[in-house]
Amino acid sequence: MKNPFLVGKNIYLRGLILEDCDGDYPLWLNDETTCQYSEHHVFPYSREDAQEYISNLSLQKDKVMLAIVDKKSDKHIGNIAIFAISHLHRSAEFSIMIGNKNFQEKGYSKEASLMMLNHGFNTMNLHRIYCGTMQNNEPMKRLSLALGMKQEGIFRDEVYKNGKYHDTIRFSILKEEFNADIALN
Repeated sequence: MKNPFLVGKNIYLRGLILEDCDGDYPLWLNDETTCQYSEHHVFPYSREDAQEYISNLSLQKDKVMLAIVDKKSDKHIGNIAIFAISHLHRSAEFSIMIGNKNFQEKGYSKEASLMMLNHGFNTMNLHRIYCGTMQNNEPMKRLSLALGMKQEGIFRDEVYKNGKYHDTIRFSILKEEFNADIALN
């Protein structure tokens, strides 16, 4: 393990490093299937773009962006973030991407998400963590519900992508809900 920040059963989370740009990371960001639900992604995305992004992460004080790494292979398989952190309101937004298709839909998202939510609530002392996704993103909707998040609402025509508008759904979980769910499991 290279500089683990949080360690789980099958994965660990660490800071993104410039060497990640030498692997598959920039390729994920150019893959139409991987990024089909990304609201922020604009093609193309070069290695230089990825390097610049990673280099500037330390300047963003309202974001914790981490690499998801498979423990067995030590392979960077995705990214996870808590961002738009408001210390005043003790809230933040959550996002995740498993870019390596060999690791999608196999439980890595849930494991990484539980680790990150636990860090957000019990280390950073956040009260509320939320996420949004395009309404047709079934994997993220299933993950949000599996994490104990509650649907808050639908934002009509919030995202313009591929020539049409898409509704987004917002989910959230509160610290006491998360900790009660963890205690039950």
